[in-house]
Amino acid sequence: MLFRPGWPKFLLNTGTGILIFMMKSTFEIMKFLKIFFIACLPLFTCVFVAQSQPKKVVADKILAVVGDRIILQSDIKNSIADIARQGGSVPPNAECILSEQAVVSKVMMLQAEKDSLPVTDEEVEAELDQRIRYFINQMGGNQQLLEEVAGKTIYQIKDDARESVKENKLSTAMRNKIVENVKITPNEVKDFFDKIPKDSLPFFESELEIGQIVLYPKASRDMEKYIIDELNNYKKQVETRVITFAELAKRVSQDPGTKDQGGQLQLNRNDKIWDPSFLSAAFRLKDGEISPPVKSKFGYHLIQMVERNGDDAVIRHILMIPPVTDVEINEAIAKLDTVRSKIIAGTVGFNEAAGKYTEDEQAKFSGPFILNRDGAPYVTIDQLDKDMVATISKLKVGEYSQPVAFSADPTKKGVRIVYLKSRSEPHRMNLHDDYSKISQMALEQKKNETLQKWLEAKVPTYYIMIDEQEKKECPNLQQLAVGDKKAF
Repeated sequence: MLFRPGWPKFLLNTGTGILIFMMKSTFEIMKFLKIFFIACLPLFTCVFVAQSQPKKVVADKILAVVGDRIILQSDIKNSIADIARQGGSVPPNAECILSEQAVVSKVMMLQAEKDSLPVTDEEVEAELDQRIRYFINQMGGNQQLLEEVAGKTIYQIKDDARESVKENKLSTAMRNKIVENVKITPNEVKDFFDKIPKDSLPFFESELEIGQIVLYPKASRDMEKYIIDELNNYKKQVETRVITFAELAKRVSQDPGTKDQGGQLQLNRNDKIWDPSFLSAAFRLKDGEISPPVKSKFGYHLIQMVERNGDDAVIRHILMIPPVTDVEINEAIAKLDTVRSKIIAGTVGFNEAAGKYTEDEQAKFSGPFILNRDGAPYVTIDQLDKDMVATISKLKVGEYSQPVAFSADPTKKGVRIVYLKSRSEPHRMNLHDDYSKISQMALEQKKNETLQKWLEAKVPTYYIMIDEQEKKECPNLQQLAVGDKKAF
């Protein structure tokens, strides 16, 4: 066996980059599903600065070698730091768990390369963009704060992470290939459930399935013209030196992430996280030049080029969002009222109507139902915004709300129809109410067992060395070392 009985075993969930730990107790799966959100190697890195003292300081060391790839101690420590930074729980043996995970991930990545599994540069860039958006979100939408925490620009963060993301995607592709034909039968689900100690069955709070069709009303042309005129006036004030661009951004910009920094942003021409119109307008400017009002999906901008160096630039911007009035809100309500009538009359299904009419970004990729943190369409009341809570309190299961206005954020108003598909009562887990969850858990365990057998056969075919000190501190790694048994 590669792992001693009782040690946590891992399964890399390829869709989300979450580590799922299969523990002694089956239901620790559910607990740990919510703990880790990591990439194999972190986006943030620690910088070790040599001290002026004559004393030698070890900045880093090699923990393992897998084939021609190395795993550094800083890789593991930075991953642990990222978990803590993102609010995850760090178990006492996290370094051992992640070291083991890193070794096996390298094996799977090397095998993926041997098998020529396809991972394109476009897929890697899309993953990097998604992670950057996630981390900016974690910083309250403040890109500059992210760069301050990381000590690097967005472009540098992505550049440092690019190789590890590609390795992670190769490992993921290999894992998918290994388990792609694993299926689960109803009898296996029942056997799985029957083996769970009754006193270990989890208690579930009331969960809801909630769908929504969302419209975001657009401001009138008159209001857009007013905003454009205001921005042109601000541009004139800066150009005539009545006020500086930074002072004006602090006073009037509606971008909460950059307002306090005088609207300053660092851009790279190749970053895909920016609105294309905004990026294109910025890189047409010369140093010190101010753009005319630029329209993006967020609103209207004034952009000032501070400094440009090739594909990198420092800019300042002012964002102004044309306000939506009751006239536009009522127009959206009338439109959704017509959609609701069609759904109730049965001339169109809810999912079909959502696909055709909704302007919710998430729905374009995952459908109209609100997802929980694990990506499942079951949410608890505490995961909903206050407007949604007020709406569903008036609904029975199977009902559709009247079109109702809500605030997506302080500057964005929307209108939506809400569909309450189901509402469970608080209960102890059972086959009748929770078959889909139990089935998924049983399937994941079966996949994990399949992956385990593959690893037991494949790991000995690779050259693996583990640092002697690491093997002493993490005995489970001893069984992975099939190379030189001497310390580095």
